Amino acid sequence: MSRYTGPVCRLCRREGQKLYLKGDKCFTKCTFEKRSSPPGMHRRMRRPSEYGLQLREKQKAKRFYGVSEKQFRGYFKQAIRARGVTGETLMQLLERRLDNVVYRAGFARTRAEARQIVNHGHVSVDGRKVDIPSFLVEPGQEIAIRPRSLRMERFMGLAEYLEGHTAPAWMALDPQNFKATVLRLPERDEVDAPVDERFIVELYSK
Repeated sequence: MSRYTGPVCRLCRREGQKLYLKGDKCFTKCTFEKRSSPPGMHRRMRRPSEYGLQLREKQKAKRFYGVSEKQFRGYFKQAIRARGVTGETLMQLLERRLDNVVYRAGFARTRAEARQIVNHGHVSVDGRKVDIPSFLVEPGQEIAIRPRSLRMERFMGLAEYLEGHTAPAWMALDPQNFKATVLRLPERDEVDAPVDERFIVELYSK
C-alpha cells in the first residue's frame, strides 16, 4: 500500500471516530465533528460482521501509526515470536517506532510531521543520526533533535511548545536540551491508540 496523502479527516470519518491525525488541530477545528458520516456515496449502514469489526480495528491501528500493510504484518509476526501477550506486544512495537517516540516526546505536533523530521535527518539516537522512521527504540536510548537542525526555522518555536507538553511516563524529557530518554517499554494503558488489539490478533490468527 502506498502512503496516503489525501485529507486525513476522511480517514477518521471512515473509521467512525477521531484518530487525532492532525494533532492539536483536532481539538479546535475538526471536520469529523461537523460531518461524521463515512465518505463516499451514503448507503444504508449495515451491522458489521465479525470480520468487518476485526478489519476496522486493524485499519485504525495502521492509520493511527501511519504504517503500510506490509509493515503492519511484519510487526504482527514479530509480536507472535516474542514472549508475552501478542496484542500488547504488537502495540509496544508500534509505540517504539522512532517517529512515534519523536511525536510522544513533543518534538513534532503530529506523527506525520515526526516521520518527516526523521526522514530529513533531524533526529539522533544516542548521538548518531537516524533517518529511518521505523527504527525501533530500545529502553535506555536517548533521542534528540540534532544541534544543527535547531537553527532551522521549523524548530524556532519548539522550546515554547515543550514547556506545555507532558511526555508519557515511560520516557524522560529534557526540554532545555531537546532530548528524551526511553526509560522502559510502555504499558498497554499508556498507549493512547483507540484500538482493541484483540480483534487484530483474531484477524491474523485465521
